[in-house]
Amino acid sequence: MTMRDIRIIGDPVLRTPSEPVTSFDADLRALVTDLMDTLLGAPGRAGVAAPQIGVNAQVFVYDADGHRGHMVNPTLELSDELSDDDEGCLSIPGLYFPTPRALHATAHGYDQHGEPLTIAGSGFLARALQHETDHLAGRLYVDTLRGDVRRRALRDIRAGRFDSPRRA
Repeated sequence: MTMRDIRIIGDPVLRTPSEPVTSFDADLRALVTDLMDTLLGAPGRAGVAAPQIGVNAQVFVYDADGHRGHMVNPTLELSDELSDDDEGCLSIPGLYFPTPRALHATAHGYDQHGEPLTIAGSGFLARALQHETDHLAGRLYVDTLRGDVRRRALRDIRAGRFDSPRRA
């Protein structure tokens, strides 16, 4: 089991758009394994994207609403209906804010062998798919916040009011 350290806000890899995967080889399968080990290595995790472990590749794993898997080079189709639930991030540990997300999401991409893959979900699964896909574009959930909630989040981040353990 290879549980990798989670990169914390301030690390430039979290703000860098990831490169599409072009080789569906043993290195990609090893990355998916490391991501899944990192996801499952601590309780309460819903997803981990490659940038969160320092890898610039469009890959993420998820474990949400009874669905577990991975996706490579995802694109999303989102519903117009929104949900505004609390959201957190392993890269900003300990902070949670009401975050608007589409209530329904369908992700299209590939599995680790290059086979087409589609994952559709509502509620928490839809939120996880959006959150992890945002990581691949160099976005964090706090980037979607507006108004007073955004100001509070940025103030807490600047003040270092998040938990610092990388494997928490």
